Amino acid sequence: MASNNKTTLVTSLKGLALAVMTLTATGAMAEHQAAAGKAQMLDYKDIFELEYAASPRLSPDGQTLIYERRSMDIMSDGTRTNLWQVDINGNNHKPLLSGKASYRMARFSPDGKRLAYISSVEGKSQLYVRWLDSGQTARITNLLQSPGDISWSPDGKWLAFSMFKKGKGTTLFKDMPEKPEGAKWAGKAKYIDSTIYRNDGAGYGKPGYSHLYVVPANGGTPREITGGDYHHNGTISWSADSEQLIFSANRHDDWEYRPLESDIYQVSVKDGSIKALTSRSGPDSRPVVNPKGDKIAYLSFEDTKMSSQNLDLYVMDKDGSNAVNLTETLDRNIQDLQWSTDGKGIYFSYDDHGLRRVSYVNMSGKRRELDIELGGLFLGRPYTSGNFRAGKNGALVYTKGDSSRPSDLVFRKRQGHETVLTRLNEDLLGHKSLAEVQALTVKSSVDGRDIESWIALPPGFDAKKKYPLILEIHGGPHAAYGPNFAAELQLMAAKGYVVVWANPRGSTSYGKDFANLIHHDYPSKDYNDLMDVVDGVIDQGYIDEQELFVTGGSGGGVLTSWIVGKTDRFRAAVVVKPVINWLSFSLTADYYPYFSQYWMPGKPWEQVEHLWKHSPLSLVGNVKTPTMLMTGEQDYRTPMSETEQYYQALKLQKVDTAMVRIPKASHGIYARPSNFIQKVGHILAWFEKYRDADSKHSQE
Repeated sequence: MASNNKTTLVTSLKGLALAVMTLTATGAMAEHQAAAGKAQMLDYKDIFELEYAASPRLSPDGQTLIYERRSMDIMSDGTRTNLWQVDINGNNHKPLLSGKASYRMARFSPDGKRLAYISSVEGKSQLYVRWLDSGQTARITNLLQSPGDISWSPDGKWLAFSMFKKGKGTTLFKDMPEKPEGAKWAGKAKYIDSTIYRNDGAGYGKPGYSHLYVVPANGGTPREITGGDYHHNGTISWSADSEQLIFSANRHDDWEYRPLESDIYQVSVKDGSIKALTSRSGPDSRPVVNPKGDKIAYLSFEDTKMSSQNLDLYVMDKDGSNAVNLTETLDRNIQDLQWSTDGKGIYFSYDDHGLRRVSYVNMSGKRRELDIELGGLFLGRPYTSGNFRAGKNGALVYTKGDSSRPSDLVFRKRQGHETVLTRLNEDLLGHKSLAEVQALTVKSSVDGRDIESWIALPPGFDAKKKYPLILEIHGGPHAAYGPNFAAELQLMAAKGYVVVWANPRGSTSYGKDFANLIHHDYPSKDYNDLMDVVDGVIDQGYIDEQELFVTGGSGGGVLTSWIVGKTDRFRAAVVVKPVINWLSFSLTADYYPYFSQYWMPGKPWEQVEHLWKHSPLSLVGNVKTPTMLMTGEQDYRTPMSETEQYYQALKLQKVDTAMVRIPKASHGIYARPSNFIQKVGHILAWFEKYRDADSKHSQE
């Protein structure tokens, strides 16, 4: 049996729990299922009915807003994005552009009379402009590739956007014999010589680069502004005179080997001449020009090659001089930034203790925290998330979610008065019994640090009964969970499980030191933190210690496979899209120039012992826990070869195992609602398989 450094504590807690509790978990589950017949709970089919609000945009006059209403499409098995509008008092909530096609990225013109957006209503995604007073719409572009990052010029005459421009590619062999008419050959070989040759979610790359373009706002011929063999995309801002574009890019010759590098540039719309405004080691990104046009805000950090680094908020003069860090004393990663309409300060968001918050900082670096918690943009698991938009006189609109609902929109005046503008899921969730979520903080047995976690209690929960427990582990590993809506965890709770999720060491939102406790040491003591959380839930007195289950995806898959190699206390496990062998992962993952520089102390052939020491595959000889593996068949972030290695190793060890291959899925399995359902359904079915087997055995 694998060792567990908490055996003594677990044994004592077990004795206490058994002395207090009399019902078995099997009995509790039976009663829960009976109660389920009386109460309506979340079910798999409900996934197709969920929707949420995102990307709000306030009109220049501050009286109305337009947002993306995102919903699941059962026919296309994807997310449908439409544009809706609502007044800031909650009235006149109505569709603006809605239908089977996608309508997204709404941008008001500076005078508020027109709206630019991107839509696939006529096939390929194109750029459109709508005159808001008449409702007339003009198609502005006829592009062969999808545009992105659209931005109005201050004078309202131009629209800037980014777009991928296909290149010719290269080939060596040019003497292929001519194919006879009617012959069926295998096809043309792919010749690949680029460093970054495939990307998760996009597949194998085509030759070419992303560039910036401008097009007249009334329609016309798009004109390429940037050039060279570099990618240019992300936030596009304009100079006050509408003559320059401000953007970030990595325009170094060895850009493929410098994955975090970028600088701020300005490019002349007239002649394409480019000037670098910053030059430092690390990312300078997301530039935004202030309303007056004399300052540029942006995000940056000095690259130290740590696996987790926080972006700070900087402001510099428009020529790149006098850069000042306005958030130097805030040990958190800045997520977004927006100038106030008067140009006196900047609003920004950041994650703190599993919650996404909003703050304001003036030009002297004095911060004012807003009593706002963003959320609700992740439907599957409870990651931190959220959008906000600053308006006139200190007003804000933001996405608000909680443990029982995905995001809705809230309008907040400077004085703090709030108006809820949407309630998109009340028709679906208002009459259902959902899990109650409670917070739990435990002390790490490693060093006494606080480890925060949250517990979802099944509908109809009775603290006098005993329940099975699922530990669900977040990915990243530098990411954060919080008390946010998570359909996956709600579905687990609806089946009668208590579910716990936590932010062990390595998680973000607690400062860079906490996140980097696992720098070049992952997985390691984060395992102990998670076991401490499990013991903390058991200490509540309503968990059957014989009915413990564990699962997690990506970084959570790494930790799940590590856990079953360290302890036998879990009855079954589901390892989702994991890294099993750091040696093989380092040379098969899509983003290998990054992983080999930041997550590893050196190139894999230089660090064999170190990487093997932290590979879950090194512990496979200890595994006794029935373990299912699950990965998308098009996953290039944690490739299927990682899953197959572990599957074959477990088979050689004669451990009960199965491999689930999710069709048409990259690392983001949730991109298709049907795959979301298949993921959760397989997890619960695997757990129930081993619960049922135990129940039958105990009844004999």
